[in-house]
Amino acid sequence: MEQQPLADGGTTQDIIPGLPDDLALRCLAKISHGYHGMLECVSKIWRNALRSRDYSNLKATEGWCGNWLFVSTNVESKCQWDAYDPDADRWHPLPRLCRENLEGHSGFSCVSICKRFLVIGGFYVQGIKKQTTNDVTMFDPFMKQWSRVSSMRTMRTDFACAVICGKVYVAGGSNSNCTGGLAAAEVYDPHLDRWEDLPPMPYPLIKCFSISHGNQFHVAGKKESNIEQDSYFIYDPVGQRWQIVTDLWPFSKLSRRYTTVADGLIYTILEDGTIKVIYPNSRDWSTLGVLPAVLLPEHARPLKPFGFYLIGFKWYLYVLGSKILKYDSNTHAFDVVLLNATKCCDPKNMPLEWQDVRPMPRPCGSILGCASMEE
Repeated sequence: MEQQPLADGGTTQDIIPGLPDDLALRCLAKISHGYHGMLECVSKIWRNALRSRDYSNLKATEGWCGNWLFVSTNVESKCQWDAYDPDADRWHPLPRLCRENLEGHSGFSCVSICKRFLVIGGFYVQGIKKQTTNDVTMFDPFMKQWSRVSSMRTMRTDFACAVICGKVYVAGGSNSNCTGGLAAAEVYDPHLDRWEDLPPMPYPLIKCFSISHGNQFHVAGKKESNIEQDSYFIYDPVGQRWQIVTDLWPFSKLSRRYTTVADGLIYTILEDGTIKVIYPNSRDWSTLGVLPAVLLPEHARPLKPFGFYLIGFKWYLYVLGSKILKYDSNTHAFDVVLLNATKCCDPKNMPLEWQDVRPMPRPCGSILGCASMEE
């Protein structure tokens, strides 16, 4: 890296006095991204170094992406992405995803693959209309920039999406042309930046979600003709065929916001706050504990949280945000209180011990999307 000129235009100054700039840059590159805001305040030289192409190229070459937890919340009808760094225990905002005349991005899926973060499909609000999209936007943790990559072949919202064996699989959902649901499925190869069609599902599903488990694509959704009844398919990428799961018992408790995979195991939180796990070769859920109640100042009873998001990050379970219903004795009415709390626990340590980590930047009514990236 070229040495940094001094303000007077005279001699040059080292990034770290006494160290060659190449070595100094490697030292800075090993510091977790959650500290970058503080590091840029040390000096203009450090700020320029952290924003230089040499710095981002070094991190990309070495694969030093860091550990990220990406969370999307609705802020003033706009989609705001924030990132949590568990090593620094800090949150910081990502650059905004700007779409002209469009607001309120929802119904999308988001995944991390090949040390990149993808936001896929969904819909935007344009005036009073919803505009479904097939756009795919990628966040580069090395450059800290968004860019467009190849779009899906089919526009879709509320669809299943999972990463399996280095590729992104999507299926189902709906759009303005197929309000009754989509059977179409496709797969994205990030190395070729290309989408390819897969065999369609046995029948269309709406309100889908997915988990990646056992190198197979698990899709849960509903038929428009029977919205109360769940359907469950499994796609085998090797055999390239779909299987209809007729025995729904192990999967009937799953929901998008409250289900995750951590360290190869499926975890879910039920409506009553019970935390469950299903172990390999088992058809029954095992109970691990209960999500802690919320204690508010000047409120006598502990309150039950809802509307949170559960995600597995490394070997931990994280619960992000939530709402509570609080009774106001002055107005004799119930108020919904939005929380920005973030909790985590190691599900392998029993009994579960939940720890409060740094809360999200702002209270949120609901989390629109969440994904993790590990170095």
